[in-house]
Amino acid sequence: MKLSDQFRFVRQNMKKNRTRVYMTILATAMGCAFLIVLASVGFGLQKSVVKEMTERRIMTQIDVYGQETTESGGYRQLDDKDVQEFEEMSDVKAVTRRKMLQQEGFYSIGNYQQSTQTVVANFPSEIKAGFELSEGSLGKDKAEVVVGYNFPLNLVEKGEQKEEMFDEQGQLKEEFRYNGKLIGETIELTVSKMEDGKKIEKVFPLEVVGISKKPTKEWAEDRSVYISEELLKEIEEFTGTPKGVVLDSANQLNLADLEASKNTFDDVKVYAKNMEAVQGIVDELKENDYATYSVVNELKEVNLMFAIAKAGLIFIGTIAILIASIGIYNTMTMAVTERAPDIGIMKAIGANPRTIKRIFLLESSYIGLIGAFIGTVVSYGISYAVNFVIPIIIKQAFGEETTPEIVFSDIPLSLPIICIVICYGVTILSGLRPAQRATKVDVLRAMRREV
Repeated sequence: MKLSDQFRFVRQNMKKNRTRVYMTILATAMGCAFLIVLASVGFGLQKSVVKEMTERRIMTQIDVYGQETTESGGYRQLDDKDVQEFEEMSDVKAVTRRKMLQQEGFYSIGNYQQSTQTVVANFPSEIKAGFELSEGSLGKDKAEVVVGYNFPLNLVEKGEQKEEMFDEQGQLKEEFRYNGKLIGETIELTVSKMEDGKKIEKVFPLEVVGISKKPTKEWAEDRSVYISEELLKEIEEFTGTPKGVVLDSANQLNLADLEASKNTFDDVKVYAKNMEAVQGIVDELKENDYATYSVVNELKEVNLMFAIAKAGLIFIGTIAILIASIGIYNTMTMAVTERAPDIGIMKAIGANPRTIKRIFLLESSYIGLIGAFIGTVVSYGISYAVNFVIPIIIKQAFGEETTPEIVFSDIPLSLPIICIVICYGVTILSGLRPAQRATKVDVLRAMRREV
């Protein structure tokens, strides 16, 4: 019997018992849909978490916090020697190093003011790492500064700040912002120190020569002011402390420790040439006892956790398909009983037992694959409905709005493939026993319908 004839024979037999076959296909489809939708929750949450992590961090960025010391077991801050060592490592694109003014910088221009972070940055390395300006240029003189993109957006009029001046996100409303030009204008930095229990202030006039590029992420803000190393030295001369630390009676810091930190950096980041090089750089840094953090390492841990969760969900979903396989087994067993005369005729005219077995396995495969296809289509519809309805339910029930980035259900191509493979394997196993039974049917008894 040709293979095409076998397929035609299977389709004819399935049509004879449509109701039973349709119900079996429906049970299989429900099992497959359950497996896919259940596992899609794991895929969806993983996608949301990974997206959140990758958007908030640069994938090639490695934060280096310090180097472990053998004497105390603690970590020392990084200096120029460490930065030079990082720059000489293979596959390193740039090494940024920043010092922070250890008191909040108070800036004013005309009748506007704001307090923000003051940073001493190495701009050649910052530019290599991707730092850009939206307008203006980099400072060349010690009195020239670059401000963050959000700095002018947060300049507020002097005096009491009222609640109506800010929107729901805590941002200063446009009508209360500084609306003049900033490039070429003079802003004043007020630095303070404590002397004999009294607060003494000094004003440093600075010229704004550049504004950084707008952050690519809506949630990100850059309100920092970038000053020169020379200006930091002047501030240190005024305060008498490294990095402008304010000392008072309640702040008893070890002056020796402060002096030791004078030429160290507060923030050091290593940028790899590509994402593939990150792990190698991290491993080399760890070998040299440097404390590091990379989003790539965190992603591995997150992906491992979700891989275990997804495997568990797929296992639970497979149970539903196994339950549906009982219906397939029952359908095929009934098919063997009802088609005993047909089996007897085929054996009487010399049909090979393998051919008879293949016919029944084809039929069980038909049921399984059709059910898997229908279940896959239905699961995509359910997934769409879940992502649409759940945020509405959360808002109505708890009064909380979910962010658009959260995906409750996601069905990658691999998931339906996994489901189809599982379903096909289960249906073959379900139809195997009835198919073997069909090959053992006695011809004479079959003709008498006494199977």
